[in-house]
Amino acid sequence: MPKTHLYFVPGLAANTKIFERISLPEEHFELHFLDWMFPTSIDESIQDYAQRLCAKIQHKNPILIGVSFGGIIVQEMSKIIDCKKIIIISSVKNNKEFPKRFKLVQVTKAYKLFPSKVISNIESYERYFFNDYLKKRAELYKIYLSIRDKKYLQWAIYNVLHWEQEKSIPGIIHIHGKKDEVFPIKYIKNAIEVENGTHVMILTKSKTISEILKKECFLMD
Repeated sequence: MPKTHLYFVPGLAANTKIFERISLPEEHFELHFLDWMFPTSIDESIQDYAQRLCAKIQHKNPILIGVSFGGIIVQEMSKIIDCKKIIIISSVKNNKEFPKRFKLVQVTKAYKLFPSKVISNIESYERYFFNDYLKKRAELYKIYLSIRDKKYLQWAIYNVLHWEQEKSIPGIIHIHGKKDEVFPIKYIKNAIEVENGTHVMILTKSKTISEILKKECFLMD
């Protein structure tokens, strides 16, 4: 029986190490991880970027899986290539699932200042992370948020805030944490909810997410 090919796209600024704790049966699935590319320019459209990323897909009808901004990207990719399923984790299915504060950030253009400045030079900000929780979070950022090119960060943040998708893609599978601090669950509809899952649950709830992925990918037919 041929294996099912799963292509994973990480979250904004994250590298593919965020998927290292995902475990799926090797006899059924082959996992592929797509690294972020730098945009050709700050004005490259999200559609053109998705087209370039699709060129890295080496198998027909894969399952596309994206985390956070990667979830937005795989949805754009699904409009270009045929895929068996789209699965998003800690993400949104349309721009109506964004929290209200995103609109404020968009209108004030505060995204031009933050968080790209912090992420691109996280070591300089470590002294502000006083308690143990924030120090541990800073360590996670250093390991997993390694894509720090300023042009990429500004491009990515802009394209999150200005995503034009108003209606969800039919049949999309959405896995979301009940304690997601970036995309609060109260704005999210029709998702598989993960108890105590935060925005970084791909790391902290990897066993639970692996079980959900295994179930959903086996339900292909």
